[in-house]
Amino acid sequence: MMKLTLYVWRQKDATSEGKLEQYKANHVSPDMSFLEMLDVVNEDLLKQGIEPIAFDHDCREGICGTCSQVINGVPHGPEEKTTACQLHMRSFKDGDSIYIEPWRAKAFPVIRDLVVDRNALDKLIESGGYVSVSTGGVPDGNAIPIPKVDADNAMDAAECIGCGACVAGCPNGSAMLFVSAKVSHLAHLPQGRVEASQRVQNMTSTMKELGFGNCTNHYECEASCPKGVNVRFIAKLNREYLKSYVK
Repeated sequence: MMKLTLYVWRQKDATSEGKLEQYKANHVSPDMSFLEMLDVVNEDLLKQGIEPIAFDHDCREGICGTCSQVINGVPHGPEEKTTACQLHMRSFKDGDSIYIEPWRAKAFPVIRDLVVDRNALDKLIESGGYVSVSTGGVPDGNAIPIPKVDADNAMDAAECIGCGACVAGCPNGSAMLFVSAKVSHLAHLPQGRVEASQRVQNMTSTMKELGFGNCTNHYECEASCPKGVNVRFIAKLNREYLKSYVK
């Protein structure tokens, strides 16, 4: 069993000032996930009459991206290509101090403790991250021939789970990797090319309106991404943006 010292960001609501508060996490099994460890800590806090730590979670299987936490300064924690819910306590040592904070970005205001409002990502999708044409019934898998390179690139981009770690990791709070994954996913497929120009213009303009920063090639987005979405898609986004203005 491990004993840890946690420094957790506590904030009552969006209008209140927040601060780091210290808690002890005792009897932590190395086989626990990070969220299971927080569950145990919350049980202890309830026994002491202390309000439990609020944090987001859903599937706890590493596929929904809800478990958004900055752990020791790194979105989702120290393990590469791992969400916080799939991060296990064996990644830490007995006696460690762990700092746990919410996503830090202008576009992600804190709601409470470790919970932030990530509706800005949904608004980006609403602005163009979809195919609006009627496709009818589901076609056979080989009905629309697609080059393997395009299919592979589309699938690589589609791995994005929309957690926002790229935004939290970027010093500019940029959503370029997220937007580029959505734009590239559809731009590589024939169904998405019909609205390609409108999509990239709408999504980039909405990105600016929502308060996301610009990309200045820090590559922290790729390093923070739990699915390893590659920054080459940002280059694809830029090309699609330039093409949309060439008539």
